[in-house]
Amino acid sequence: MSLVCLLTLPALAFLSLSASALPHPRAASSTSALKLAVRLRSNGVQNIVAADRARARTLAEGGSSSSIKNATNTGMVYTADIGVGSPPVYYTLLVDTGSSNTWIGANKSYSKTTASQNTGNEFAVSYGDGFNQSYVAGIEYLDTITLTSDLVIEQQSIGVASVSTGMDSMDGILGLGPVDLTWGTVRNTEEVPTVMDNLYTQNMISSEVFGVFFSPANTADTSGELTFGGYDQSKITGDVGYAHLTSTSPAAGFWGVDESIDYGKTKILNSATGIIDTGTTLILIASDAFDSYKSGTGATLDNSTGLLKISSDQYNQLSSLFFTIGEESYELTPNAQIWPRSLNSAINGTTDGIYLIVSDIGTQSGSGLDVINGYCFLERFYSIFDTTNSRVGLAKTDYTYATTN
Repeated sequence: MSLVCLLTLPALAFLSLSASALPHPRAASSTSALKLAVRLRSNGVQNIVAADRARARTLAEGGSSSSIKNATNTGMVYTADIGVGSPPVYYTLLVDTGSSNTWIGANKSYSKTTASQNTGNEFAVSYGDGFNQSYVAGIEYLDTITLTSDLVIEQQSIGVASVSTGMDSMDGILGLGPVDLTWGTVRNTEEVPTVMDNLYTQNMISSEVFGVFFSPANTADTSGELTFGGYDQSKITGDVGYAHLTSTSPAAGFWGVDESIDYGKTKILNSATGIIDTGTTLILIASDAFDSYKSGTGATLDNSTGLLKISSDQYNQLSSLFFTIGEESYELTPNAQIWPRSLNSAINGTTDGIYLIVSDIGTQSGSGLDVINGYCFLERFYSIFDTTNSRVGLAKTDYTYATTN
């Protein structure tokens, strides 16, 4: 989920057999939900644009190589309290769909229990963020992971950090990206079974699917919910629209989809490829599309925040932004396109300033990663990540047309 600089830490080039988890003797449940906390990073998000763009660079670079780098969240962080060991000791972990290794030890030390098994294998992961060097390295353990009382994973691979940077007060990361992102991160192992892999193989869930719900950060209830094994029907309004995962790299290495964007009645990005990413705060679009969006809105670049800024009159004239993903169109209303004004001080903005949450990804369209639909998009739509059927789903929520910003 996101930090602040781009570190290219050489990936560990290790060979061997993939790790495997022991089967769990129980019947698969339907779904089980884990509460998330949504908050601003303690070091602020004044450099949110540069941090998101640095994450985008890491995603683009990693997706084109055999050893895919990971990325972490830049401004808004979404954490869950996860139990490790038996009896469980709880750690506060960032929830990230842009990385796949689960690890602890950044702040709270690892407490070994009778379930802890040191494999002796070193692990290392480099992360893309805005300004500080960000990476983790340590030793792999197999241990019991408690997500909820119904979801207790045996012999899950976790990294126990001996060194890590850029995590603020968080203890580590719960990685929910595709398993390919773990390639080369652990010695003597090719791919590391993820938490989702083991939930499925240990018969905890009947399908390898999880759903994510975020409340907007400026609402009274800033919690979120992560549902394993399916999605929470009570959180959505209307039908779920699905899009197959793209085959275009580098987006294909992540939760990537084919999409296009219209600002009002004007198409600003056609036949593009993007990713659905909880670890990016803003919505990033290709540079040529961004220039068209900037022109259409009449916005100017604000040096203090790095975001586009518009006047009250321009806000009143703002058109909706439409993302066509799969066969469905998802409308981002004018209010959904602006940063929450109650949080302007967090980005070094003025109290009455109106800032847009669409920013420049830093490359022209056609790169294979033209769009990142980050938190500011996902707080308006419920998202479903479906490994079983190789697809991503999106649905409207009560916040899709909210005017809370």
